[in-house]
Amino acid sequence: MFLVERLKKHLPVTHLKAVIICTVIISLTAMLMPSAEAPASDAPITFTQPHINDPQPLSSAAQQSDPDNKHPSDAGNTQVAMMLSSKLTSPAQPATQKADVWKDVTVRSGDTLTSVFKRAGLTGRDAFLVSTAVKGTEALKRIYPGQTLSFVIEDNQLIKLKHIHNQLESSLLTATDQGFSVKEITKQPDIETRFASGSIENSLFLDASAAGLSDKMIMELAAIFGWDIDFVLDLRQGDRFNLVYEEKYLEGKKIGEGNILSAQFINQGETYTAIRYTDSDGNSSYYTPEGDSMRKAFLRSPVDFARISSSFKARRKHPVLGLTRAHKGTDYAARTGTPIKAAGDGKIIWRGKKGGYGNCVIVQHGGNITTLYGHMNSFRKGQKTGSRVSQGDVIGYVGQTGLASGPHLHYEFRVNGVHKNPQTVKLPHAAPIDKAERQKFFAMAKQTLAQLESFKATQLASAAH
Repeated sequence: MFLVERLKKHLPVTHLKAVIICTVIISLTAMLMPSAEAPASDAPITFTQPHINDPQPLSSAAQQSDPDNKHPSDAGNTQVAMMLSSKLTSPAQPATQKADVWKDVTVRSGDTLTSVFKRAGLTGRDAFLVSTAVKGTEALKRIYPGQTLSFVIEDNQLIKLKHIHNQLESSLLTATDQGFSVKEITKQPDIETRFASGSIENSLFLDASAAGLSDKMIMELAAIFGWDIDFVLDLRQGDRFNLVYEEKYLEGKKIGEGNILSAQFINQGETYTAIRYTDSDGNSSYYTPEGDSMRKAFLRSPVDFARISSSFKARRKHPVLGLTRAHKGTDYAARTGTPIKAAGDGKIIWRGKKGGYGNCVIVQHGGNITTLYGHMNSFRKGQKTGSRVSQGDVIGYVGQTGLASGPHLHYEFRVNGVHKNPQTVKLPHAAPIDKAERQKFFAMAKQTLAQLESFKATQLASAAH
């Protein structure tokens, strides 16, 4: 107070009030600063720059210090101090976003979109509006038992809908002012490389399963070498296989298998090697290290893992008629219902009953070659005489119609109408690697084979210890 009295004598009133206001601001700041005993908080403090030049109503404190309101700038300074004090003592709280609450509904056998929506608490009209909105997309195009539809519903209104197609693909619908927007979501799995190896002691299926391969991977391995090796007739004890393949993981959990990258099969002392290659157009196939296609124009056997019950012979006693005559094909004994595959690309020229052949299909290939499949239990639906088929397509199922003593496939291979032994006839190769792709292929093949050999060496070293 003594200092204030002395200042009154020497300073004009305006300057004196300014000094007093500055003193108040400094005092407030000192009070709010952290002391040595109380550490400062790490919480951020936001300062808002006040609009000093904007007209502001005077507070009661400002009116008391200047009742005549002769110095509005002083009142503004007082308000600056009050605003700073307010910001320091009352920091703004961040707004929290409300989390979506999802309701999962599992699709049951016989369900429709309407029945699923009703179980979720929605109406048939909701289902109609959604089905109209998603036309032309994959969302809700087909729903299968076991799939999940997830809903976000607020005040009986559908806000979001997720259709999970599989572990990697889903569709998300979001309500908008114009209806529903659709977003397709695809997750990319992590790919890990695996190696498997084994020897044949019983059968490819049993021994590959013992080596850790799934049924799907065994079938793919057989398909790769199926043009060169008849896995019914040609296998011997001691034959070996090695392969490098992919496994798929999502969030650390195995969700499936990918492609076979390279494979070897040692059959009766001869080594067959296959390398997967994808060309510049995105087409993938398997080739030898020299660039020849593993694929032939025809499969050696049209039935997987069957037993040859009768081979191609010039003279054979017929098991039903008892007559001795030529057997102009190969019989594959298998369970009724076993799938029968087209040996090559072509067109069906006969599909129906044909004398002693029973239910029979004949496929025309490339003008001068035909294959015949007899004693079928039934035909594959959706095909007819004149239908085009590709190599490996299922065309029917094993049975014993016609003159047959048990369930089996009778298979014939004819060239210009002349019967050939399906087990020994030389099969033409498919096209080799394209010239434009050869340099890229050989560089990739070198790396792939080195990887395969490295895996084999590691396994041998582990076995030695």
